[in-house]
Amino acid sequence: MHGSPTKVVAKPSSMAATTQACLVTLLVALAFVFLELEGAAAGSAGQQGLQVQNLLSRLNKAPVASIQSRDGDIIDCVHISKQPAFDHPSLKNHTIQMRPSYHPGALYNGSNIAPHPITQTWHQNGKCPENTVPIRRTREEDVLRASSVERYGKKRPDSSVTTGHQYAEAYAPGGKYYGTEMTINLWQPTINKANDFSLTQTWVTAGSYQNNDLNTIEAGWQVYPAMYGDDNTRLFIYWTRDAYGKTGCYNLCAGFVQTNNQFAIGGSLSPVSTYGGSQYEINILIWKDQNSGNWWLQVGGSDLGYWPSSIFTHLADSASAVSWGGEVDSPDSSTPMGSGHFPDEGFSKASYIKNIQVVGSSNNLESLNAPLGLLATQPNYYNVKSTGANSNWGTYIFYGGPGNNPS
Repeated sequence: MHGSPTKVVAKPSSMAATTQACLVTLLVALAFVFLELEGAAAGSAGQQGLQVQNLLSRLNKAPVASIQSRDGDIIDCVHISKQPAFDHPSLKNHTIQMRPSYHPGALYNGSNIAPHPITQTWHQNGKCPENTVPIRRTREEDVLRASSVERYGKKRPDSSVTTGHQYAEAYAPGGKYYGTEMTINLWQPTINKANDFSLTQTWVTAGSYQNNDLNTIEAGWQVYPAMYGDDNTRLFIYWTRDAYGKTGCYNLCAGFVQTNNQFAIGGSLSPVSTYGGSQYEINILIWKDQNSGNWWLQVGGSDLGYWPSSIFTHLADSASAVSWGGEVDSPDSSTPMGSGHFPDEGFSKASYIKNIQVVGSSNNLESLNAPLGLLATQPNYYNVKSTGANSNWGTYIFYGGPGNNPS
């Protein structure tokens, strides 16, 4: 005969001990996970910090002298042979071309407004010595404002209307071009969102987005707080040879060779135009030196330097397209373009680009034989208007607008 089963019941004190042990084990496990996450975060932050410092050491070369500008910039006077351009693999043994072999002749130099000298703010506090180039010092906070360390100083490869980019521009018919000239008036549009920008520029291009081989040479003025940390109007340049992919960058990075010790590319421009008041202009000329193959940049009558032909593919030969106008990067289109007023308002109120010319196969500046093409991606916010040409302004356009801004 078997006995009945014995039921074992844990004592209350035994159950409490078991629960306490489980809680201790859980807390230890959670603490371990927390420490692992904290360590990973610290490691990630440390890795990012190392990336930032490595980038700064590449961009900020040892200066011969430094100038503190009233706008907060530090301008480093770097020996011409030590500038960042020579970090480019194809420029390791590059011989600097100190001056262009020729300047293309101009057709239009007239203006119906009195000339005003354009200066950069840092000029008030000093100048760079001979055989140096002025470079705006890049700071840690500048890099940290970028979406990533790798993308600092680069345009997005998807700079299209679908990603918030809007354009109001004129363009030349397809052909072979070896440069362009334009005169633009300077403005300081209000940037409404932290990562927005507003600019006026020329694009000298070859290749295409579709094939990811777009080559561009770009120059103009921009207001870009995320890039510079303020809302100043600044001189800028850009280049790429793979449709804004891995190559190219703003201003003085591996690529553009500066030869001028007076202008800081990326530096503030002053004064700027006022609505209904004084208008301030700057002239920009880009042309291909047929002897060296380099693409030279002249601003305000001063040769600044050049993009070596070796950094390009298609532009090593010639450009197939040239355009001039405004661009805004603003996902909700709230940031204004140019003066913030529509082109119909005309002189002293709207932004303009005048003396538009191209360099043809004769190596001289020429007026366009065909009418300019016009492109406004969002004409209710930003538009462009061409009224032809005259003997004073040559070929010109008015462009810009307030954006999607009720005020």
